[in-house]
Amino acid sequence: MTEDGSTGRGVGAGAALPQPSAGVHDEQEDEDAIVNRISLFLCTFTLAVSAGAVLLLPFSIISNEILLSFPHNYYIQWLNGSLIHGLWNLASLFSNLCLFVLMPFAFFFLESEGFAGLKKGLRARILETLVMLLLLALLVLGMVWVASALVDKDAASRESLYDLWEFYLPYLYSCVSLMGCLLLLLCTPVGLSRMFAVMGQLLVKPAILEDLDEQMYIVALEEEALQRRLAGLSSSVDYNVMELEQELENVKIFKTKLERRKKASAWERNLVYPAVMVLLLIETSISVLLVACNILCLLVDETAMPKGTRGPGIGNASLSAFGFVGAALEIILIFYLMVSSVVGFYSLRFFGDFIPKKDDTTMTKIIGNCVSLLVLSSALPVMSRTLGLHKLHLSRAPRESDTAKPSANGHQKVL
Repeated sequence: MTEDGSTGRGVGAGAALPQPSAGVHDEQEDEDAIVNRISLFLCTFTLAVSAGAVLLLPFSIISNEILLSFPHNYYIQWLNGSLIHGLWNLASLFSNLCLFVLMPFAFFFLESEGFAGLKKGLRARILETLVMLLLLALLVLGMVWVASALVDKDAASRESLYDLWEFYLPYLYSCVSLMGCLLLLLCTPVGLSRMFAVMGQLLVKPAILEDLDEQMYIVALEEEALQRRLAGLSSSVDYNVMELEQELENVKIFKTKLERRKKASAWERNLVYPAVMVLLLIETSISVLLVACNILCLLVDETAMPKGTRGPGIGNASLSAFGFVGAALEIILIFYLMVSSVVGFYSLRFFGDFIPKKDDTTMTKIIGNCVSLLVLSSALPVMSRTLGLHKLHLSRAPRESDTAKPSANGHQKVL
């Protein structure tokens, strides 16, 4: 008993009960913050790999033209075929790492809670994530092995899947690149048609036969009228309050656009917008023309088909009959096709929900965007070469000793 007549046990229990719950809650929030931070770092690394894979193609084209222009310059001797070839190998390696390890790890790590019966914490979540990754790897390996057994009944072909590093991973990445090519072929035409609308939203259109002051005055009156109606209504009485608020928000957005058009200079309205639209029209026309010519060449001439990776190598032949100007045009078209494919990807109805929004994007959606961009970037070199925009051979000239080496299962593998 205490001096005030109460028991010490009751006071102590009552005072101690809220503290553990608050501590556990704070610990859980700190743990979730660490998990989100790790997942965000992995997504950032994946985006960097995607950007590197996209930029390697223009870098290879520029390097080829520089080596042709200055073949004996001492200061560019470091720029050679071995360097470019090594960069492409690193891009392929990191793309495999991000696609098959880091992004699945980020997703499972974000969704994990730890196995039942174990102490909750980061270690339990990491253990569950690693187990899920192992099960996923076994599932994918089993599916590929079964598919190979059903399609190709050759025992040596199935045994080659056991060669994880030399055959399985490159084969799996080739399948992903094929899926990315199909996705690019679906998204790029949609993106080419949507680029004009997107640029029209970003740029200020010329004010032809329009009175911006009069439109601003009308919008201001509409905004004032809606605000008065909202001020005289009660949310508990009238159910049209939400509709009025949405209408007021749309009026404010339209007013912001009008203010931007009014503040824009005459050069921006009358010169930038037409120039950008003409440039888009020229790039689209050239892209369609090159694709059509290459398709006709593939249909008529069998020698125009891609014949693997053997060729003159970097620094031995120009990629275009117009030299450096033609190579620069190809680089511009490659970037234009990549931007168009991204715009078309987000314009598709199935992927419309993937569009990230400021301060309103979940980590799961961020991971999905990173994986989608990585798949598109991995397929860009394949599609560029297929469509005739890139004929640079990055492989080194094969030696007789390593042209074809027999494997353990009897298959010959070109190194």
